[in-house]
Amino acid sequence: MHTKAVQLLWGCFFLWNLYISSAQTVYPGIKARVTQQALDYGVLAGMEMIEQMVKEKKIPDLEGSESLEFLKVDYVNYNFSNIKIHAFSFPNTSLAFVPGVGIKALTNHGTANISTDWEVKSPLFQDTGGADLFLSGVFFTGIIVLARNNFGHPIMKLQDCYAQVSHAHVSFSGDLSVLYNSFAEPMEKPILKNLNEMLCPMIMSEVGALNANLSMLEVLTKIDNYTLLDYSLISSPEITENYMELNLKGVFYPLDNLSDPPFSPVPFALPEHHDSMLYIGISEFFFKSASFAYFTAGAFNVTLSMKEISNHLVQNSQGLGNVLSRIAEIYLLSQPFMVQVMATEPPAISLQPGNFTLDIPASIVLLAQTENSTAEAIVSMDFVASTSVGLVILGQRLVCSLSLNRFRLSLPESNRSNIEVLRFENILSSILHFGILPLANAKLQQGIPLPNPHKISLVNSDIEVLEGFLLISTDLKYETSLKQQPSFHGWEGLNLISGQWRGKPAA
Repeated sequence: MHTKAVQLLWGCFFLWNLYISSAQTVYPGIKARVTQQALDYGVLAGMEMIEQMVKEKKIPDLEGSESLEFLKVDYVNYNFSNIKIHAFSFPNTSLAFVPGVGIKALTNHGTANISTDWEVKSPLFQDTGGADLFLSGVFFTGIIVLARNNFGHPIMKLQDCYAQVSHAHVSFSGDLSVLYNSFAEPMEKPILKNLNEMLCPMIMSEVGALNANLSMLEVLTKIDNYTLLDYSLISSPEITENYMELNLKGVFYPLDNLSDPPFSPVPFALPEHHDSMLYIGISEFFFKSASFAYFTAGAFNVTLSMKEISNHLVQNSQGLGNVLSRIAEIYLLSQPFMVQVMATEPPAISLQPGNFTLDIPASIVLLAQTENSTAEAIVSMDFVASTSVGLVILGQRLVCSLSLNRFRLSLPESNRSNIEVLRFENILSSILHFGILPLANAKLQQGIPLPNPHKISLVNSDIEVLEGFLLISTDLKYETSLKQQPSFHGWEGLNLISGQWRGKPAA
């Protein structure tokens, strides 16, 4: 009996822990999948990046001492300084995913041409000059491990680093180059030894410097005067044999309130596509959080004068604005009036296969401006505007546009017989279609920044609306001419907000 009770208690404890674990699971608002095609392209594009980096890199001096027995010289102290790499070639370089671990980098048969200043000292002579160093048989392998820190920044580690240069040939220049070149060969062996000992520490130092920069990058981005967007990593990248998947928080916040919305993201899985370099899945939760954040910040409340509306109607409806303006004046006894539109709830988002809709529940108030410049409400009505969302990628941004599908007025039963009020339905629908939506679309033109690395453009992009999420398939192109500041996400032209505003590290 005692044994059964203990087993029951352990069973309850296990179930409770299982419940707690599942309750604390955090799902991403955005998924980004990097395929093997991206790694293959990265090898090609990376050579240009590495070449630029190597040419600007300050390489530590090489120094040592050798005895020259054939010259009966006990020692020659040498120092190679001002070392600069002018050209290099890594013809056999590859990147490959290591499931559950990281990305393996491999290169062999590499060569490099290096110039350097030199200085030699011995009991018999002392001199300085220049030299060229040719390296061949360069080999490197290591595993790049990607993770996240407590603030959602990416961090990198290099495991199993092994680097070796097989051959080095030194060629001295100067008046006594014939003499120095005669003992160059004995010096090549210690040069190789010192160089090979330096390579992995140098590479590890570069990784450390990169991590220092990554830790300073901001993942909370100011979109406009209403909202912030959180692109922080919620977990370390997932590595499979064919791709790497990044889980990003992908949530909007009102500018003055960083509390999470009162709803949570649900899990979604990207389809098993491999034709493009990068796949970005943007969940319904992402857009719902945007809707909630903008609603909370009051971005959906607008008041327009009839003059402003008429201008938009004239520009967008080929003269219909003048007609509607005249009709409105007749209804309102020629008094100037204003239209006030206020969202009553956050717009409802729906992503169904091939269909992205946005339903906006709101109230509309017609205000007449009296002689003493006060606004008097003439009529107030609730309505729901059902819109379709068009999507396009412009530059590095996802740009949305709205088009009106349906416009439904909701009037109290007591007002159903008021024919004068009901006649406003067509007018208000036209005002919304030709006046307010163009204003909204103009605001939407600034778009939503998409996650992309520094100097990487999205090309050959395609957008597909699936059940519960949006799928962007795209290739990448390295652009040396892009004038954007280094950033993990590449948010060009945006103000970045310090992570410390969040109050606590990302969970």
